[in-house]
Amino acid sequence: MSRAVLALEDGTVFEGVSFGAPVERSGEVVFNTSLTGYQEIFTDPSYAGQIMILTNPQIGNYGANLEDCESGRPHIEGLVVREFSSVASNWRSEQSAADFLAHAGVPILAEVDTRALVRHLRSRGVMRGVLHAGNAPAAELIARAQAAPSMAGQDLATRVSAKDSYLWTSGVIPASPSDLEEPAAEVRHHVVAYDFGIKRNILRRLVHKGCRVTVVPAGTTAEDVLALRPDGVFLSNGPGDPEPLEFQAAQVRKLIGRTPVFGICLGHQVLGLALGGKTYKLKFGHRGANHPVLNRLTNKVEITSQNHGFCVDPDSLPAADVEITHMNLNDHTLEGFRHRGHPAFCVQYHPEASPGPHDSHYLFDDFIKLIEEAR
Repeated sequence: MSRAVLALEDGTVFEGVSFGAPVERSGEVVFNTSLTGYQEIFTDPSYAGQIMILTNPQIGNYGANLEDCESGRPHIEGLVVREFSSVASNWRSEQSAADFLAHAGVPILAEVDTRALVRHLRSRGVMRGVLHAGNAPAAELIARAQAAPSMAGQDLATRVSAKDSYLWTSGVIPASPSDLEEPAAEVRHHVVAYDFGIKRNILRRLVHKGCRVTVVPAGTTAEDVLALRPDGVFLSNGPGDPEPLEFQAAQVRKLIGRTPVFGICLGHQVLGLALGGKTYKLKFGHRGANHPVLNRLTNKVEITSQNHGFCVDPDSLPAADVEITHMNLNDHTLEGFRHRGHPAFCVQYHPEASPGPHDSHYLFDDFIKLIEEAR
């Protein structure tokens, strides 16, 4: 083990020891409060351009395996933890978490007071940083952090999206015999899914509900989507600022009323932009697995998994066309809405979370009902 440093743009520096790849990475420094699911966080394309702090004090203790990946590789720029376990103890583990990240060129900073670091970001807001494995002068690292691109204004969705269309056919994979899951439905519908940085478990959930899924790149036109004769269109999660996705919002605008539309996370924001709404950046975002959300249609509270740094401004949406369906109970930000006249709806959080709360699995059933009604 050698020295590693996290330098923030405000001049704050945290020192620790280096695991993973001995390299330097820059990005927006954010934190996630989930107790488990670190491999899904590593491989979620929504974290592209970000250095991740995990608040669980020990990370890496159950290793890594291919089945739990949400994409083909890790997308985080770097990882900061309190303690990184050198022991991987789990019957599903195929390699250590350190090796998993090292092979992808991701640096790890451990032995850091993550509570102090997270408290700093909660009071100051997320900011740019540089994670350096080595002994570079702190002043140089701070300067490089200040020169790093801001997350605001970045179109990262196009960068992580698939370059070509492909068919997805794999369903939900039970983690163990005790993982109770209803039988997969017979394939009855064709869904075209926009890939803005799509998580594999979303695709698995759609297949489990009886969908044949064609995944298309983020830059696909509405005309090309409709030429595939979909029964419904899905708008995926993804990284970066939604505001630069003007082309994508314009394509979604053309699809509303032509086919049922369901969006999650960045897909929720793109649908909001398509309907004339505005987005804004949160101070430190929502990243964790226990965020309470009020479903205003049922008056029930759902515990949700979340990962976003931007939100749709509910006051910017046309009230005549849009009904607010879900609100965050921590800060009262918008978590979901639906169109009053067309089969289109979305949520800001992640109903497909794996691992995570399953309170919101019904949203996939709602999408299937819209498809069947549209037929």
